[in-house]
Amino acid sequence: MAQLDVRPDIEKGGDPFNKIMVTVNTLKPGETLEVIAPFEPFPLYDVMESKGFTHSSEPTPDGSWKVVFTRRK
Repeated sequence: MAQLDVRPDIEKGGDPFNKIMVTVNTLKPGETLEVIAPFEPFPLYDVMESKGFTHSSEPTPDGSWKVVFTRRK
């Protein structure tokens, strides 16, 4: 499983989208990417679905969101 905590990027005013896409492009069928974000990343869901991923998401105790994207086989 690849993991990206994008909270620091967003806190600095950055956009982590390119970092996420670079990581996504390295994943093979069945592999997963866990993204930790300060909010639920709704716009990312459609992008990832169009790239062949499913997702599950859950809030964390500190108010962040953990989203696991899995590439369809």
